[in-house]
Amino acid sequence: MDTRPDTDTGRPPTGAALLRESVTETIRQAMFEELAEAGYARMSMEAVTRRAGVGKAALYRRWPSKEAMVVELISEAAGEHIPTTTDSGSLPGDVERFIRETLGALRHPLVGRIIPDLLAESARSGTLREALHDAVLAPRRAAVATVLRRAADRGELPPDIDTSLAIDLFGAPLYFRMLAAGGPTDDAYIARLTRAVVAAIAAGR
Repeated sequence: MDTRPDTDTGRPPTGAALLRESVTETIRQAMFEELAEAGYARMSMEAVTRRAGVGKAALYRRWPSKEAMVVELISEAAGEHIPTTTDSGSLPGDVERFIRETLGALRHPLVGRIIPDLLAESARSGTLREALHDAVLAPRRAAVATVLRRAADRGELPPDIDTSLAIDLFGAPLYFRMLAAGGPTDDAYIARLTRAVVAAIAAGR
């Protein structure tokens, strides 16, 4: 349960505020389970209320539509797992950490079922695609851009690399491995992938 301080009083929420947070968390869990089971297109606000055991008003007080609910809750969850940009001291170290943190997020039992469905649905819905890009992809690409700038400042990368391509190379192989091709993602694989990504980034000029 979230016990972060209330922004107005500086104290943890109590009473009605705590109950509202508890209901929101129940809805959040129900939404992710329903999204994983039914998929975005078939999921409905009514199905989420049934799974959460709450009334429709509890959802519509918080979100005006299914899309608004999904985008907000996915954004919150994704924001909790943005790769860190703390300097490891080297580009290989930064790449390996990014891979391990991304791998940890993708191993969540619901993530592997939700992401492919949302990607497919985003191809059909421009508003959903834009919202998820802004909330999920953009912060991750910004984090990778910070890592690349730091590597260039250290002299590990040439200044004229294709930054957009380099950012793609950070995550794309791992997402493909986890969500499409399958296969082991043990320490040996992570080491090989780290070397391959670093070499590809340096060559992408």
